[in-house]
Amino acid sequence: MRTGALAAAMGLVLGISAACGTGGGDGGETTINVYYAPENNFPKVVEDCNRQAGNRYRIQYNVLPRGADDQRVQLARRLAARDRAIDVLALDVTWTPEFASAGWIREWTGQHRAEAENGTLAGPLETAAYQSKLYAAPKNTNVQLLWYRTDLVSRPPSTWDEMIAAAQDLKSRGQPYQILTMGAQYEGLVVLYNTLVESAGGKILNDDGTQAVMDAGAVQALAVLQRFATAGVTSPSFTNQLEDDVRLAYQGGGGAFQLNWPFVYAAMQSGAPDIAAKTAWARYPSIQPGTPSRVTVGGYHLAVSAYSRHPDEAFEAALCLRSPEHQKFSAINDGVPPTIEAVYDDPEMEQAYPMRDEIRAELKDAGARPSTPAYQNVSTVLSATLSPPSGIRPEETARELRGSLQDALESKGVLP
Repeated sequence: MRTGALAAAMGLVLGISAACGTGGGDGGETTINVYYAPENNFPKVVEDCNRQAGNRYRIQYNVLPRGADDQRVQLARRLAARDRAIDVLALDVTWTPEFASAGWIREWTGQHRAEAENGTLAGPLETAAYQSKLYAAPKNTNVQLLWYRTDLVSRPPSTWDEMIAAAQDLKSRGQPYQILTMGAQYEGLVVLYNTLVESAGGKILNDDGTQAVMDAGAVQALAVLQRFATAGVTSPSFTNQLEDDVRLAYQGGGGAFQLNWPFVYAAMQSGAPDIAAKTAWARYPSIQPGTPSRVTVGGYHLAVSAYSRHPDEAFEAALCLRSPEHQKFSAINDGVPPTIEAVYDDPEMEQAYPMRDEIRAELKDAGARPSTPAYQNVSTVLSATLSPPSGIRPEETARELRGSLQDALESKGVLP
C-alpha cells in the first residue's frame, strides 16, 4: 500500500510539473488549461472557442477520468498542491461547497456573474452557489424522468402509490411489471432517496448544511423507499444496479417502468428500437397526490481555479464553453441537457429532446442534494445506511442517520 501511494504521489508531482510547462507566462501564447470530463464532441466546442478568442489565448482540453470519484480526487489533490496549471475545472454539482470552502475556486462577480446567471434555470444555478455567492457557471444539467411502456400502461402513474399498484397489477396478470431504478450502494441510491425527501417536503440537513435534521419528510421518504423495496415490484438485481444496468434491464423487456436519466432515450433508439417504439415519458412520480415531485438535479459546472495565472481569460473561456450555442451543440451531439432555458425552445432541440418540456419543468423546481463542504462524507453515510433499502426501519433509521450524519458533518478537512 505504501509503495502504491508513493508511486501515485510521484505520478502526481510529475503530472503537475508537466502541466506547469504550458502556462504562457514566458511571453508565448497564453494557454488556458481546462480540466473537464470525457465528452465526445467537447473538442469541437473548444476549437470554436479558440477561433472566437483569436490569438489572445488558446484553450487546452485536459480530459479527466470517466468516474466522478476519480475526477474529484485528481482535482482536489492538484488544487491542494496549489497547481497553477489548472485554469478552468469541471465540478460535479455536489462539489461546489467543498471546493469553495477550501478556497480552491474563485467567486464569480460583476459582469462575469451576470453573464453566468442570465437565462440559467433555477435548479442548476442553485447548485453553483455557496453561502449566497456564485462559484461556478452551470454548463449542463440533468434530471431523471419516469419512462414507461405504453403497451402495458394506458397513462403514466403520477404518484409512487399509483406506480407500485400498477406494477403489482401487471405482475398478477403475468405481464412485464418491474419498476427499474438504481439501488446499489453508491450515489445513485442517495439521489433516489434525496428525490423522495425533496418530494415529501423534507430535509436531511438544515439550510446551511451544519446540522443533521432528518425531519418528518425525511422519515416519510424512508418509509416510501422501504415499501418500494419490499412490494415485490423491483428487479432481483435492484440492490446491485447502476444507471446502465437499469437501462439494459428495461431494454431487455422486463420492466414496465424505469426511473432514469434522459440518456436512455437515445440508447433505446439504437439498442432496442422495438422497446423504444412503445416507451413514453412523464414527470417523476410524486409522493403526495396533487403535489409535483422535486427531482434531484445533476450535471456539471465550470469553475475558475484560485491559482490560475490568467483568471480574466479563464472566466472568458468558461463563458464561451457554456454559451447558449455551445450548450445546444453539446445537448444535440452528446446528450447533456442545457442549463440555459432558451436553448430548450430552439427548433433543433425537438428531435434530440422530445422530452424537453418535462425536463425543463422539473428543472424549474428541482431538488438539490444537501449543500455542505462535507458532502462526500454525507453521501457515504447515506448510501451505507440506506443499503439495502428493504432493511430500512423508518423511525429507527432516521435516528441512526441523525447521529452518523452529524458526525460526518463535523469531520475535519477535505476528504482525499
